[in-house]
Amino acid sequence: MNIVILDSVSANPGDLSWDFLKKYGELTVYDRSLTEDLVIERAKEAEIVILNKTVITRRVVENLPKLRLIALLATGYNVIDCAACSECGVMVANVPSYSGFAVAQQTFAFILEYANRVALHSESVLSGGWAGSPDFSYFLSPLCELKNKTIGLIGYGNIGKKVAEIARVFEMRVLVNTAHPEKYPDAPVEFKNLDEMLPQCDFVSLHAPLTPETNGLVNKNFISKMKTGAFLVNNARGGELNEQDVADALNSGKLGGLGADVLSTEPPKADNPLLSAKNVFITPHIAWASLETRTRLMGILEKNISCFIEGKPQNIVNM
Repeated sequence: MNIVILDSVSANPGDLSWDFLKKYGELTVYDRSLTEDLVIERAKEAEIVILNKTVITRRVVENLPKLRLIALLATGYNVIDCAACSECGVMVANVPSYSGFAVAQQTFAFILEYANRVALHSESVLSGGWAGSPDFSYFLSPLCELKNKTIGLIGYGNIGKKVAEIARVFEMRVLVNTAHPEKYPDAPVEFKNLDEMLPQCDFVSLHAPLTPETNGLVNKNFISKMKTGAFLVNNARGGELNEQDVADALNSGKLGGLGADVLSTEPPKADNPLLSAKNVFITPHIAWASLETRTRLMGILEKNISCFIEGKPQNIVNM
């Protein structure tokens, strides 16, 4: 079996080993493969291709006649032309439900940073602000408790449920918007439509997949329904925000702040309006990147490949 990894550094910058794959066949590892032509050249003999965010177009699929499996190092598979893969007999396997704890943790990292402003005050102290203060204590921005605050979750899958669990520990009220609330009759949350939910929320956090329905969901109309000063979190997909509308709301004060681990284009263009907006915390798509999470990812990847080779494919998203 000829196995090619097209973009190894995103999931494994060097702190993990790929050796576990060598027992399944000949392995070739590339740091990055940034063009269609390079992907075709590197994968032309591959039967299994492993990737995280390398784009696989119809042209690529049609020019890889030996390809039988695309094994993703991710849950989302929007970078792949799955229809073309199906037509060419190529299976696409993703890695579901590996990062729920980490993404929920990142969600509250943003929320707690906004509530406590740890970085702002630490920077002030380390630059001499406390040593030069006449008072034993000072604060540079409003601070808030999470107790009795209301958080609204859009999406109630694996990650949304974990965020709700953490929110309840902080004694927050949890509202949820999801397409099928009837699936969760015993959930300890309140299900609401968006018109009911948004005006009540101090925090709104996105945990829905990027679909035609959620693409650009958070726009001027959506924001107009939110409580003035609410904090928005996006650890889902960058395309779920109309970034200009969100930036305008941040700069006007309609939104109190934004925590985002994803943007519509990654890496972002220098003129992305969120990069210069007020009260923004942005991280470079790292919610999934803890060592423990990536180790779990590798384990599921190996299982996907071994099951495929044994003729019992799992986690197939296109057939």
